[in-house]
Amino acid sequence: MKRKIIEINEEKCNGCGLCIISCAEGALKIVNGKAKLVSEKYCDGLGACLGECPEGALRIVERDAEEFDEKAVEEHIKSKKEDLPCGCPGTSVKSFEPCPVPERKEEVNVEISSELTHWPVQLTLVPANAQFLQGKELVIAAHCTPVAYPNFHRDFLKGRAVVIACPKLDNFNAHLEKLTSIFTVSDIKKVIVAHMEVPCCFGLSHMVKTAIERAGVNLPVEDVTIGVRGEIL
Repeated sequence: MKRKIIEINEEKCNGCGLCIISCAEGALKIVNGKAKLVSEKYCDGLGACLGECPEGALRIVERDAEEFDEKAVEEHIKSKKEDLPCGCPGTSVKSFEPCPVPERKEEVNVEISSELTHWPVQLTLVPANAQFLQGKELVIAAHCTPVAYPNFHRDFLKGRAVVIACPKLDNFNAHLEKLTSIFTVSDIKKVIVAHMEVPCCFGLSHMVKTAIERAGVNLPVEDVTIGVRGEIL
């Protein structure tokens, strides 16, 4: 049948996830840093998500599509009952035991030194021309990664500069502008993007890629995905 339904322009979509929060039917999700329609039958075509998109990546079109199924929507929402209202998998509540470690004959207490060599680290607060950025490899980390990955200082920070940002909860466009300025005026040698495995976190990779393109520079980028159990995926 022909009816009104959402259409997503992936070139414009920055993966911020605001449209997901505004969709009461849970018809949208973030996949690889882009908003996707979960199923045609979940979209009522009313366009509640349109006004939330900062990039104008959403529009309502009229085309042949599966009929909206209110009962299917109810079942879909019930299946995600442990998620917060936004429906993002990254908000799904989980509990698990700490990962096992090899047994030692003796308990050894080892002091671990911080590898952080500068302040601030929050992207919003870092000047684009900060001296500590010059000639360095730059780690751009999602807020949750240092908590999830136990050897973050040893494996990521040593000898590098670092900034932290959240592609979902922070101001995406402000971060994009700041990164563009950093890549333009600072002599960054390499970028390491560390983000979590949850879909909305992939927006950080999209943010960095877009900023590099806007700055017109050629930078090597290493993309690292951290699992919620603390492993590199």
